[in-house]
Amino acid sequence: MTTENQEGPSPSSWLDRLGKLFSDEVQSKDDLITVLRDAKDRDLLDADVLEIMEGASQVSEMRVRDIMIPRAKMFFLESDMNFEAALNVVVDSAHSRLPVLGEDETDAIGILLVKDLLKLIQQKGLNAELDWQSLVTEATFVPESKRLNVLLKDFKASRQHMALVADEHGGIAGLVTIEDVLEQIVGDIADEHDADEDVFILSHDGGINTVKALTPLSAFNEHFATELADESCDTMGGLIVKTCGHVPEQGEVVILEGYRFQVLKSDGRRVHLFQVTEISDEELMAPAV
Repeated sequence: MTTENQEGPSPSSWLDRLGKLFSDEVQSKDDLITVLRDAKDRDLLDADVLEIMEGASQVSEMRVRDIMIPRAKMFFLESDMNFEAALNVVVDSAHSRLPVLGEDETDAIGILLVKDLLKLIQQKGLNAELDWQSLVTEATFVPESKRLNVLLKDFKASRQHMALVADEHGGIAGLVTIEDVLEQIVGDIADEHDADEDVFILSHDGGINTVKALTPLSAFNEHFATELADESCDTMGGLIVKTCGHVPEQGEVVILEGYRFQVLKSDGRRVHLFQVTEISDEELMAPAV
C-alpha cells in the first residue's frame, strides 16, 4: 500500500516538472513566453512571477521615450535660484533628487541630491544664505532612443538613479529614473507623492506618441481631434482589444481611424501601453499588398 504526500509535491518533483517544460529548445522570445505561461497554468509559477518575467522580457523592446517624464512635467531647480526659492521647489516636489538647469532651461547643470541639502541645513541652519549650488553633482545624459534594458545596466554600473533625456537637438526632452524602468518589470511602484496617474498621453519628437491603454476615449479624442466612440468601451485598450478580437501581443500593430497603434507592453491578459503615430496620406492611399 502506498501513501500520498499530503504536503504536495516534493522540491525534486517540482524541478523535474519545470525541467520537462524546457526540454524542447526555445527558439524565440515568443516561445519562451509560451513556456512560462504554460508553467503558470501548471501551477509552477504564480501570476505575479509570470508578470515579472514577461515584463523583464519586454524592456529590451522599449525605449526611454516610452516612459520618460517630459520636460513640461519635470520638477527642476534653476541654477540662479536663491536658497529660499530652491528649498520651496524641493519641498513641493517631494523628490529625493532634482535636476538643475541653466537660465534657458536647456542647459543642464547637474543633479541635486536632497539628502546633501538636508545635511547642509543641519550644519548651517535654515536662516543662512546657503550655497546649495555647491552640492550639485554631474548629470547623466541618455538619448530618447536608448533601450530600457541597456539603460538599466548603465544605472546599475554607475549607481545612478536618474538620467536626463537629451533630444535630437541637444536640449532636455525630459528625465528618466531607475524606478521608471523597474516599474516596467514589476508594475507600478506607487507612493503617496505620485501625482501623474492621470497623464495618459506623452508626445515626442517626430510625431510619436506614447499612450496608456487606460486612456479614456474622450481624452484620446481631445488630444488627437478624433471621434472614436464605442458604447461597450471606455478606454483605448478596450477599443483596441475589441477591434482585434483578442488581447494583442507586444509588437502587434493595429490600424484605427488613420492611426497606427503598436503595442509596447502586453502581458497576455491585458494590454498596457501603445506607441501611436499618424498614418500619412501617402500610406493611406497606397494599395494593399
